[in-house]
Amino acid sequence: MVDREEHLRRLLPLVRRIARRVARLVGGADYDDLVGDGSVGLIRAVDSYDPRFGVTLEQYARRVVSGAMLNGIRRLDPVSERVRRTLREAERERYALATERGALPAMHEMEQRLPGLKRARTEAHRGTPVSIDAPLPVGERFELGAADDPQNVAADRAELRGVHAAIAALPPRERRLLVAHYFAGHSLRTLSRDMNVSPQRVSQLHLIAIERMRRGLAANV
Repeated sequence: MVDREEHLRRLLPLVRRIARRVARLVGGADYDDLVGDGSVGLIRAVDSYDPRFGVTLEQYARRVVSGAMLNGIRRLDPVSERVRRTLREAERERYALATERGALPAMHEMEQRLPGLKRARTEAHRGTPVSIDAPLPVGERFELGAADDPQNVAADRAELRGVHAAIAALPPRERRLLVAHYFAGHSLRTLSRDMNVSPQRVSQLHLIAIERMRRGLAANV
């Protein structure tokens, strides 16, 4: 019969593989910390495993180890899970409205629709450290020179309105794809599953939509 220590030694490489994957996906995650949290999860998985679960020890350990790593990442987040959840729900609703309208609703409108959103955004902004190497939060600018000249601001806004109009003029399927990809941050691979088409077909639709937008924008110049 395989003893506890042998199970732990055999499954430790699994912890390292999961840690490498999580470190690639989560910016700022420390690999050694992930391995430490994952190792604690592995011990818990080996000690609580019951073959009556209907899964192998490795399958069970994979889930427990991943959960332990994610819990460790959450502990380092200065923003509470409640605030993160509010922001995620608001983003989903904003994306749904954008799909219906063909343009992304302003954040001010979303704050009126969702009373707790303004406070959640404020807490998230305060709890997120700013790095000089990282981009500023969406919607904020810090530029020198003529960028804040009223004439340039007006031109930028007119260009943005033109882009929104071009997106709204797209066929529904192409409009949904561009809004989901560029405004909601969904990858084309994810959208291929959501739309139940192949990745190649999603890439084709993406290129068709972009070309259609370019023609529409050029016609309005």
